[in-house]
Amino acid sequence: MKANRIIATIGLAILASGTIQAANTGKPFYGDPPDDRHPWAIHDRNRPQPPRVEPKPASELAAKAKAPAGAVILFDGTEAALAKWEADKKDVHEPTKWIVRDGAMECVPKSGYVRTKQEFGDCQLHVEWAAPTPPQGESQGRGNSGIFLMGTLEVQVLDNYDNPTYADGFACSVYGINPPAANALRPPGEFQFIDIEYRRPIYENEKCVDPGYITVYCNGILVQDHLAPDGTGGHMKRSKPGPMPEKGVLKLQDHGNPVRFRNIWIRELPPRTGVTPSHGPLSAEETAAKRKEIAATIRSDAAKLASPDNPLPELLRALESLTYEKQDAVVKKATELTGKYLQKLSQLPKDQLAGKKEEVKDLGAAFKYLDKWNLIPAGYGPKADVDALIKAQGWQDVPKANK
Repeated sequence: MKANRIIATIGLAILASGTIQAANTGKPFYGDPPDDRHPWAIHDRNRPQPPRVEPKPASELAAKAKAPAGAVILFDGTEAALAKWEADKKDVHEPTKWIVRDGAMECVPKSGYVRTKQEFGDCQLHVEWAAPTPPQGESQGRGNSGIFLMGTLEVQVLDNYDNPTYADGFACSVYGINPPAANALRPPGEFQFIDIEYRRPIYENEKCVDPGYITVYCNGILVQDHLAPDGTGGHMKRSKPGPMPEKGVLKLQDHGNPVRFRNIWIRELPPRTGVTPSHGPLSAEETAAKRKEIAATIRSDAAKLASPDNPLPELLRALESLTYEKQDAVVKKATELTGKYLQKLSQLPKDQLAGKKEEVKDLGAAFKYLDKWNLIPAGYGPKADVDALIKAQGWQDVPKANK
């Protein structure tokens, strides 16, 4: 999904576990905030990175990667196999512009997603993919694609071998829903062996009788363990649980990177009987405790960023803690820091003030986000002061239609 630009003045984020997180994993005030069942925001930069686990040898995996009896071979490395795929266009059936190169189906950037002509329901799926080499870009901009089950639920494809990103957008995450339990990737250019078992949720009379699950192995390492997806996921927005169609197409994403795919096969699973045990969001009590822990860690980090010469890094980090826990003391501290920051800006010559445009807009965006989700008081004075400065300097974003 979209690559993120980091607010450079915020400084290093510290994980709830107490370890320092890389500074290019995302930005605050971005995706939907935590709620009473989810302690993390969508695409939360404070969420821990998946720990590194060495993958199983490729030779061992290749021996087990052959399609079983009854599986549908979707891509076997030949040009003829492309006939099972088409361009992903609404109500239109056109050949894909993706190409076959050296036995792999390769994404042609800007040609669009590709989808199977056949639809599938609950399934066992095997896909092998390789990121481009040499690697280019960072975070979500490096080797990005996606495997979309039933055309909607995405298992992320991304070059995270030595490239951090927000955890719920990491390779083998259920995108926007759950990070992988481990980073078991091989270097770019080498093929990753991905095995997925998927059971869709089942509803009767608008009531969920079986939440379904998804299990994912990356290079022989379990990275999604019987996860109840809790929706279809997506970019920046928290998904909501709901029924899925009985069948849907398999899609592969064009995100502008020439990612390669090979040895794709799928085996439909028989109908279920009974309710499938699974796990999903935390309980309300567990979520509240975790959010409190995350907020405390961020406030501690903010205190370490305190500087009489530049109050902005501490201010932004303190505001970020409000995403997880509303606290009057933090709001009061933010009021004080905003006043100090604006006072310093008022003393700058016009040309130097112009150089502060982006950081002021970033602060304005943070206040806008917090106001949208009722995380600061209505009519909060510092927000109004920053908005007034942006307006006075003519720094407002121009509507796209007028550009």
